[in-house]
Amino acid sequence: MKDIKNPMETEKQEWRKQQTQQRLKTWLTIFSPISLLLIWQFLSQSGLIDARFFPPPTAIISTFIELLTSGELFHHISISLVRIFAGFLLGVIPGIILGLCMGLYAPIRHFISPIIMALMPIPTLALLPIILIIFGIGEVSKVVTIAGSVFFPVVINTAAGVISIDSIYLDVAKNYEAGRKDFFLKIALPGSLPVMMEGIQMGQAIALLTIVAAEMMGARSGIGYLIWTSYSAFLLKEMFVGLILISFFGYIFSLLLRWLQRKLIPWR
Repeated sequence: MKDIKNPMETEKQEWRKQQTQQRLKTWLTIFSPISLLLIWQFLSQSGLIDARFFPPPTAIISTFIELLTSGELFHHISISLVRIFAGFLLGVIPGIILGLCMGLYAPIRHFISPIIMALMPIPTLALLPIILIIFGIGEVSKVVTIAGSVFFPVVINTAAGVISIDSIYLDVAKNYEAGRKDFFLKIALPGSLPVMMEGIQMGQAIALLTIVAAEMMGARSGIGYLIWTSYSAFLLKEMFVGLILISFFGYIFSLLLRWLQRKLIPWR
């Protein structure tokens, strides 16, 4: 006769297994970038790759500390972050509002969709000359450039999220004579959040790509400006500092949005 396992003991074993798997995932996540840096360090110091073009990570860290202590790096970072956040909000908020309207009201969707689909394939940076003509070479043009690149994935995903809501929720709201405000805040907004957050996640990645390119073309400060001027002067350690900073902020922003997603959508 087979032994009958204690349900509590089985549950404990399953919990321990899940904890072990989670720790393994955490260690792999930490080990991945560290192993890449170690390989890079070895290849650069051993001469297998040209240290002039790929300086070792230790030299890049030393340059990072020098730029940080001089205050130059903080200046570039602070300006880029202000531009990113301003452009991100300027693109996300209208994108959510318009996306909700497109998802809820078919006439608005049919009227706006051709315009969105026609403009979306055009890279925002291709429109930069027009943006510079309209808004000048100041901060506004950079913020508008970021906003334009963020707007499209947010509006499309938000509209798709609203359309994917089960019609029974809309029917119940209509039966209870819900007002327009209730449709927006209690039906469309929470119902579209899972798909909308994916669009926002995509938008933050595009915002980082856009800010670097925008600062390369028409700026006197920022991380993109640091990367471009360092490349032009063949100061590749400074250039790599800028590239690694962009990668770092992209990772941090992604983690923050994932945390926000778990808070806003705990059922996912």
